[in-house]
Amino acid sequence: MAKVALNKSSLNKQKRSLKTYNRYLPALELKRQQLMLERKKAEKALHQAKQRVADLRAVVEEAIPMLACKEINVNNLVKVTDVKLATQNIVGCRVPVVESIDVEVTPYSYLARPHWVDSVVRQLKEMVRLRVELAVYQQRYELISDATRITSQRVNLFSKVLIPDTQESIKRIGIYLSDQERAAVMNAKLSKQKVLAQQEKTQGGQS
Repeated sequence: MAKVALNKSSLNKQKRSLKTYNRYLPALELKRQQLMLERKKAEKALHQAKQRVADLRAVVEEAIPMLACKEINVNNLVKVTDVKLATQNIVGCRVPVVESIDVEVTPYSYLARPHWVDSVVRQLKEMVRLRVELAVYQQRYELISDATRITSQRVNLFSKVLIPDTQESIKRIGIYLSDQERAAVMNAKLSKQKVLAQQEKTQGGQS
């Protein structure tokens, strides 16, 4: 806890700070709850994207066993030429959204390659799209997770550090000022008693 001055000015400052913290904390807590909900959604979307990639891979492996044929080269047949992303604002967290994915197919001779290559190309086009989407879903999840973590840290800072410390400071200052006030009253009474005693002594001497 930082050292605070034990005076009325410091007391008023601490009370203003406490009021600000108590006003800000509920909004921060609400933001954390919303981010936690969005993180669950992002996690679910990421899982579904991974599942789509795995499912397509299984379909390709089952339906097109000819991919194992080393004599037929299907590498570099399909490649991503452009990805356009937009930005979505989720509870103050800016995350990417896929707008479009452009995929290019390398020209190949229908006579030079077996007919099943066409099927491979269609599957590969879908696969590269899914992989781009998967990367974006992964990034969305990581960004929302980071925002959730940071917001949770701020909630803890306010609820477990700033507010308790400020309340304790207000209590300390209040006790100190009360003690000072009582001491001042006692000193005033003692001074008054001394004055009265002196007056009585003076009057007694004159009589």
